[in-house]
Amino acid sequence: MDTDLDVEFRPLHIPARAADSDAADFAEMTRVRNEVYREIIGNDDDARTAAELLPHFHPNPDERRFMWIVVASGEVVGRVGVDLPQEQGSRSAFWLIELLRSHQGRGIGTAAYALVERTAREHGRSVLQSWAFHAHDTSDAGERLQPPTGFGTIPVDRAARFFLANGYTLEQVERRSDLDLAASAETVDRLLVDAERASAGHRVVQWQAPTAAEHRDGYAWMKSRMSTDAPVAGLEIDEERWDADRVLRHEARWRDAGMTVLITAAQHIDSGRLVAFNELVIGSDLTRPTHQEDTLVLREHRGHRLGQLVKCAALRAWRDIAPSSPKVTTYNAEENRPMLDINEAIGFRPVGYEGAWKKILD
Repeated sequence: MDTDLDVEFRPLHIPARAADSDAADFAEMTRVRNEVYREIIGNDDDARTAAELLPHFHPNPDERRFMWIVVASGEVVGRVGVDLPQEQGSRSAFWLIELLRSHQGRGIGTAAYALVERTAREHGRSVLQSWAFHAHDTSDAGERLQPPTGFGTIPVDRAARFFLANGYTLEQVERRSDLDLAASAETVDRLLVDAERASAGHRVVQWQAPTAAEHRDGYAWMKSRMSTDAPVAGLEIDEERWDADRVLRHEARWRDAGMTVLITAAQHIDSGRLVAFNELVIGSDLTRPTHQEDTLVLREHRGHRLGQLVKCAALRAWRDIAPSSPKVTTYNAEENRPMLDINEAIGFRPVGYEGAWKKILD
């Protein structure tokens, strides 16, 4: 307890089920999380129910998660989180501090960050990394920061000043883009035909999670390559080890959250190998926005429009799965021009940017 601020960082209790009698703190964490994102992004596109979030907080051998709720004068006003990857030899800790706007500027963030660093040090982590979202505003003419990649900028706003004051460097800018599903349908169909023509020797295979045994090893290999083949700029991202069991654990969390997940892959016909994939995810309310998760073309198979193939095939199939979902949201590194070129051709439009920040502890 910080008596000067009258603020408590209370370890978040994780209930077995969102409807259990001991789930009140988890429900409050969810409420505040959604309100913070509404304040930052300007809409409820990222809102989640407690039931959708809870499975991602249950024990997970692939990642250790710490979470505290921020309680000020008896009211939950934010949350603090630290995630520790469990890859062998990992030095990294990923963290977040989220406060309602009404409680910013009181020193709570500074106290919360001390908790973040202390937790990282206690667990032998020396590379701290975090992201902050900045809404897209073409009229903003103030000071801006550019990462060493030379791609993208972010404003020097409250979040950026906080990172800079705590010794962080901006390493990468990611673009958040939205796609109007109805308006893009004709373009998707046209680009799919074009991609099918350019990707001769490959075929599309699709399934909804859970992944069948015949595809688990290939899907696991592609998931592992996300950590090595996607652009990460100066961030330190551990090489992840995925196998069939990790796929099952990953998909069980989505299933327990009531999520629908479509995996669309490109298969090299002669070898039978899966060489590209795309993931679309939506919650139990199929009228909500869809989120595009991972998309990757294995490095050695690029140049055949496989990214365009799996994205467009996924979007077309999604019309039957979630026909009332209005949009798809996705994130891409600003230097990832091949993927951004595809997205822009399909009709994705930028709605905001994330700054990716890193600090190496003494």
